[in-house]
Amino acid sequence: MKPTGKLNKTARQKLLRELMKEEPFLTDEDLSKKFRVSIQTIRLDRLELGIPELRGRIKNVAEKNYKKVRSIVGTEIVGELIDLNLGESGISVLETSQDMAFSKTSLVRGHHIFSQAESLAMAVIDAEVALTGVSNIKYLNPVKAGDKLVAKAEVARVRGNNHFVHVRIKVDQVQVFRGKFILVVIEDKIESKEE
Repeated sequence: MKPTGKLNKTARQKLLRELMKEEPFLTDEDLSKKFRVSIQTIRLDRLELGIPELRGRIKNVAEKNYKKVRSIVGTEIVGELIDLNLGESGISVLETSQDMAFSKTSLVRGHHIFSQAESLAMAVIDAEVALTGVSNIKYLNPVKAGDKLVAKAEVARVRGNNHFVHVRIKVDQVQVFRGKFILVVIEDKIESKEE
Protein backbone atom coordinates (compact mmCIF):
# COMPACT_ATOMS: atom_id res chain seq x y z
CA MET A 1 0.00 0.00 0.00
CA LYS A 2 1.82 3.10 -1.25
CA PRO A 3 0.00 6.41 -1.54
CA THR A 4 0.15 8.04 -4.95
CA GLY A 5 0.60 11.76 -4.41
CA LYS A 6 -0.35 14.00 -1.49
CA LEU A 7 -3.38 12.94 0.51
CA ASN A 8 -5.58 15.10 2.67
CA LYS A 9 -5.34 14.56 6.42
CA THR A 10 -8.45 12.37 6.69
CA ALA A 11 -7.40 10.05 3.85
CA ARG A 12 -3.81 9.89 5.13
CA GLN A 13 -4.94 8.98 8.64
CA LYS A 14 -7.31 6.31 7.32
CA LEU A 15 -4.47 4.74 5.29
CA LEU A 16 -2.11 5.12 8.25
CA ARG A 17 -4.49 3.19 10.52
CA GLU A 18 -4.82 0.39 7.91
CA LEU A 19 -1.06 0.25 7.32
CA MET A 20 -0.34 0.02 11.06
CA LYS A 21 -2.60 -3.05 11.25
CA GLU A 22 -0.66 -4.71 8.40
CA GLU A 23 2.84 -3.58 9.38
CA PRO A 24 2.84 -2.40 13.01
CA PHE A 25 6.63 -2.14 13.24
CA LEU A 26 7.26 0.61 10.69
CA THR A 27 9.19 3.57 12.08
CA ASP A 28 7.94 7.15 11.87
CA GLU A 29 10.71 7.73 9.31
CA ASP A 30 9.46 4.81 7.17
CA LEU A 31 5.92 6.18 7.38
CA SER A 32 6.98 9.73 6.47
CA LYS A 33 8.64 8.39 3.31
CA LYS A 34 5.60 6.29 2.39
CA PHE A 35 3.19 9.19 2.85
CA ARG A 36 5.58 11.89 1.60
CA VAL A 37 5.08 14.06 4.69
CA SER A 38 7.33 15.16 7.54
CA ILE A 39 8.10 12.92 10.50
CA GLN A 40 6.37 15.49 12.71
CA THR A 41 3.16 15.13 10.65
CA ILE A 42 3.28 11.34 11.15
CA ARG A 43 3.79 11.81 14.90
CA LEU A 44 0.82 14.15 15.10
CA ASP A 45 -1.33 11.72 13.07
CA ARG A 46 -0.33 8.85 15.39
CA LEU A 47 -1.17 10.93 18.46
CA GLU A 48 -4.60 11.85 17.09
CA LEU A 49 -5.29 8.20 16.20
CA GLY A 50 -4.02 6.90 19.56
CA ILE A 51 -1.28 4.81 17.91
CA PRO A 52 1.72 4.47 20.25
CA GLU A 53 5.28 5.07 19.08
CA LEU A 54 7.20 2.10 17.67
CA ARG A 55 8.81 1.18 20.99
CA GLY A 56 5.39 1.09 22.65
CA ARG A 57 3.87 -1.03 19.87
CA ILE A 58 6.72 -3.56 20.12
CA LYS A 59 6.51 -3.66 23.92
CA ASN A 60 2.73 -4.26 23.92
CA VAL A 61 3.02 -7.19 21.52
CA ALA A 62 6.13 -8.62 23.21
CA GLU A 63 4.59 -8.71 26.70
CA LYS A 64 1.81 -11.00 25.48
CA ASN A 65 4.28 -13.39 23.83
CA TYR A 66 6.77 -13.64 26.70
CA LYS A 67 4.14 -15.43 28.79
CA LYS A 68 3.95 -18.28 26.25
CA VAL A 69 7.67 -19.17 26.33
CA ARG A 70 8.43 -22.42 28.17
CA SER A 71 12.11 -23.31 27.60
CA ILE A 72 13.70 -20.08 28.86
CA VAL A 73 12.62 -17.05 30.84
CA GLY A 74 11.03 -14.53 28.46
CA THR A 75 13.40 -11.79 29.55
CA GLU A 76 16.37 -13.95 28.45
CA ILE A 77 15.32 -13.59 24.83
CA VAL A 78 17.64 -11.25 22.95
CA GLY A 79 15.43 -8.67 21.26
CA GLU A 80 11.69 -8.13 21.58
CA LEU A 81 9.53 -11.20 20.99
CA ILE A 82 6.74 -9.94 18.72
CA ASP A 83 5.16 -13.22 17.59
CA LEU A 84 5.19 -16.75 18.99
CA ASN A 85 3.40 -19.93 17.98
CA LEU A 86 4.88 -22.58 20.29
CA GLY A 87 6.21 -25.56 18.42
CA GLU A 88 5.89 -23.74 15.10
CA SER A 89 7.35 -20.26 14.63
CA GLY A 90 8.33 -16.94 16.15
CA ILE A 91 9.57 -13.45 15.34
CA SER A 92 11.82 -11.14 17.33
CA VAL A 93 13.15 -7.64 16.68
CA LEU A 94 16.49 -6.33 17.93
CA GLU A 95 17.41 -2.66 17.73
CA THR A 96 21.20 -2.60 17.49
CA SER A 97 23.29 0.14 19.06
CA GLN A 98 26.86 1.43 18.97
CA ASP A 99 27.74 -0.47 22.16
CA MET A 100 27.05 -3.75 20.28
CA ALA A 101 29.51 -2.80 17.53
CA PHE A 102 33.23 -2.60 16.99
CA SER A 103 34.28 1.01 17.56
CA LYS A 104 36.48 1.21 14.45
CA THR A 105 33.92 -0.05 11.92
CA SER A 106 30.51 0.32 13.65
CA LEU A 107 29.76 -3.26 12.55
CA VAL A 108 27.69 -5.25 15.05
CA ARG A 109 29.60 -8.07 16.74
CA GLY A 110 28.47 -11.53 15.63
CA HIS A 111 27.66 -12.81 19.11
CA HIS A 112 24.76 -10.34 19.40
CA ILE A 113 23.28 -11.61 16.14
CA PHE A 114 23.85 -15.25 17.12
CA SER A 115 22.31 -14.65 20.55
CA GLN A 116 19.15 -13.25 19.00
CA ALA A 117 18.88 -16.27 16.70
CA GLU A 118 19.62 -18.89 19.38
CA SER A 119 17.30 -17.40 22.00
CA LEU A 120 14.46 -17.18 19.46
CA ALA A 121 15.07 -20.81 18.44
CA MET A 122 14.87 -21.80 22.13
CA ALA A 123 11.70 -19.78 22.63
CA VAL A 124 9.75 -21.41 19.77
CA ILE A 125 10.16 -25.01 20.85
CA ASP A 126 7.42 -26.40 23.04
CA ALA A 127 9.55 -27.85 25.86
CA GLU A 128 10.44 -27.08 29.47
CA VAL A 129 14.21 -27.66 29.19
CA ALA A 130 16.40 -27.70 26.08
CA LEU A 131 19.99 -27.10 25.04
CA THR A 132 21.55 -26.21 21.72
CA GLY A 133 23.10 -29.44 20.46
CA VAL A 134 24.24 -28.23 17.05
CA SER A 135 24.22 -24.92 15.23
CA ASN A 136 25.11 -24.34 11.61
CA ILE A 137 25.27 -20.61 11.01
CA LYS A 138 26.22 -18.22 8.26
CA TYR A 139 26.66 -14.46 8.38
CA LEU A 140 25.56 -13.25 4.95
CA ASN A 141 25.85 -9.45 5.12
CA PRO A 142 27.34 -6.96 7.57
CA VAL A 143 25.10 -5.33 10.18
CA LYS A 144 25.76 -1.72 11.18
CA ALA A 145 25.04 -0.17 14.56
CA GLY A 146 21.53 1.26 14.44
CA ASP A 147 20.16 -1.45 12.13
CA LYS A 148 16.94 -3.18 13.17
CA LEU A 149 17.30 -6.98 13.04
CA VAL A 150 14.11 -8.93 12.33
CA ALA A 151 14.53 -12.63 13.15
CA LYS A 152 12.08 -15.30 12.05
CA ALA A 153 12.31 -18.83 13.42
CA GLU A 154 10.51 -21.91 12.18
CA VAL A 155 10.47 -25.42 13.61
CA ALA A 156 11.38 -27.47 10.52
CA ARG A 157 10.87 -30.88 12.13
CA VAL A 158 10.98 -32.82 15.38
CA ARG A 159 12.70 -36.18 15.59
CA GLY A 160 12.61 -37.77 19.03
CA ASN A 161 13.94 -35.20 21.47
CA ASN A 162 15.67 -33.21 18.69
CA HIS A 163 13.96 -30.07 17.43
CA PHE A 164 15.30 -28.70 14.13
CA VAL A 165 14.79 -24.93 14.02
CA HIS A 166 15.70 -22.62 11.13
CA VAL A 167 16.27 -18.93 11.85
CA ARG A 168 16.67 -16.15 9.31
CA ILE A 169 17.54 -12.59 10.24
CA LYS A 170 16.97 -9.63 7.93
CA VAL A 171 17.71 -5.91 7.92
CA ASP A 172 15.41 -3.90 5.63
CA GLN A 173 14.30 -7.09 3.84
CA VAL A 174 17.94 -8.14 3.17
CA GLN A 175 18.99 -11.41 4.78
CA VAL A 176 22.06 -10.93 6.99
CA PHE A 177 22.14 -14.25 8.88
CA ARG A 178 20.83 -17.77 8.65
CA GLY A 179 21.08 -20.47 11.27
CA LYS A 180 20.01 -24.07 11.54
CA PHE A 181 19.78 -25.27 15.12
CA ILE A 182 19.23 -28.71 16.61
CA LEU A 183 17.83 -28.16 20.07
CA VAL A 184 17.88 -31.18 22.35
CA VAL A 185 15.01 -31.48 24.80
CA ILE A 186 16.08 -32.78 28.18
CA GLU A 187 13.45 -35.01 29.73
CA ASP A 188 14.97 -35.23 33.23
CA LYS A 189 13.69 -32.56 35.56
CA ILE A 190 16.43 -30.03 36.22
CA GLU A 191 16.10 -28.26 39.53
CA SER A 192 15.99 -24.51 39.23
CA LYS A 193 17.91 -22.19 41.53
CA GLU A 194 14.62 -21.04 43.05
CA GLU A 195 13.79 -24.51 44.49
